[in-house]
Amino acid sequence: MSNQTKTNHKCDDVSEVRKHWYDPVYRHFSKKEKKTTTILFGGLTMLHDTLIEAAIRSLGYNIKALDCPDITSLQLGREFGNRGQCNPTYFTVGNLIKYLKQLEREGTSKEEIIKNYVFVTSGSCGPCRFGTYVTEYRKALRDAGFDGFRVLLFQQQEGLKQATGDDNGLELNTTFFTTVLKTVFISDILNIIGYRIRPYEKEPGTTNKVIQQCKDKLYETFLHRKPLMPVLLSCKKEFQKIKVDWTKIKPKVSVIGEFWAMTTEGDGNYRLQQFLESEGAEVEVQPVTAWILFLIWEGRFDTRRRLNLKQFDHGKFGLAGKKPRQRILKLSLADRAVRVMFQFYAKLLGLHYYELPDMDELAKYAHRYYDNHNRGGEGHMEVGKLLLNVIKKKANMTISVKPFGCMPSSGVSDGVQSYITEKYPEAIFLPIETTGDGAVNVYSRVQMMLFKAKQAAQKEYEDAMHAKQKKQHKLNEQVASKHCFKHVVACSAANVIYDH
Repeated sequence: MSNQTKTNHKCDDVSEVRKHWYDPVYRHFSKKEKKTTTILFGGLTMLHDTLIEAAIRSLGYNIKALDCPDITSLQLGREFGNRGQCNPTYFTVGNLIKYLKQLEREGTSKEEIIKNYVFVTSGSCGPCRFGTYVTEYRKALRDAGFDGFRVLLFQQQEGLKQATGDDNGLELNTTFFTTVLKTVFISDILNIIGYRIRPYEKEPGTTNKVIQQCKDKLYETFLHRKPLMPVLLSCKKEFQKIKVDWTKIKPKVSVIGEFWAMTTEGDGNYRLQQFLESEGAEVEVQPVTAWILFLIWEGRFDTRRRLNLKQFDHGKFGLAGKKPRQRILKLSLADRAVRVMFQFYAKLLGLHYYELPDMDELAKYAHRYYDNHNRGGEGHMEVGKLLLNVIKKKANMTISVKPFGCMPSSGVSDGVQSYITEKYPEAIFLPIETTGDGAVNVYSRVQMMLFKAKQAAQKEYEDAMHAKQKKQHKLNEQVASKHCFKHVVACSAANVIYDH
């Protein structure tokens, strides 16, 4: 036998006995465990998490929304997690461990926790590491003493799955999705109203008080499946009672970036929204509904691009057995349905002159600088949002916030957006990477850029006064209590003058 043959035989022997590592999938969450198992989740705004908890509890599930992650969560995530993870993972798994340890201190044994609790977290699309960290979650839980604790991954495009197969613990039917969508729409609208009114309230704390009252009412309404309309109309009346002064000149700051970092309201983004308001800004937050619309747009875009790929597929339109035109029609109807439902609830709550982003328009503007085929994170949306904020004067300043090392968002904000700011020098843009510490440096950078935004808002206000030939002393009583006005420029005080 030749040496070459011997070598080949050795290689064959090695390949036959080699065992690859795999992450064992622990006990599934089955339907029979529905009554005895508590589902833990979190990650959106506090308002979203609260109402989603009520909505899913109304369907017969035991579910608990975790508190907003804080620095203690980050420290626990770093202690038990591997190095090199992104902040959402540290904060999320650390927050879970913090809650489980609290249960243990209150007398629940580890065995009971592992048996009677599961955690649901979101996956991700594209080159985002956050969506690949289920194994890291299990590693951190194992090292924290909760070996075998079940983690379920909610894939945005594939439904609820565990690592290797469909999970049957949740019945993902029409009732489930419709109920959850209602909570998302209403939470988005309440957040938008809150961030719109709070900077202009005459009595500090009034807006937060009304939002808390509405949240309590809506929690009971969703929990007991009561009619929504009366509660929403009562909330609208409470918002209208808030005394405001729209003549306060405040720059509008749009917060965009990586989904988790721009959505969370805690230490994960240095409590950025609250800090901006304390520095005299009006914050424009991104609705979760926009992400739903993006997923719908993504399906339509990809299907249209594949219609004519005949050479790669035996199907008539390159999509054998998929009925692509029917799929496009369904997705178009879904887009329309989302927008109609959102505006219906918006009107009931008193949110006027607010439009959800046009995804085709976003894609069109962004494609000049960032190919629509590039996926991961927010995709091209971050580019499109900055462009429209400048071109259509939607915001005086744009902040892109993301975890340190976030690959999709960092590549956009540190690369593509720098080119856009060269093309549009009037853009006031600030990229921020969060690490969980270093808040002082971040706040300092925000304050410096915010100074420019305040100057821009002041100019918009003066231009509006000149265009409408108004005098300051005649404005206060005339427009101070106005609750809705059309968009012309970014500064709300200027818009009130234009609309008066």
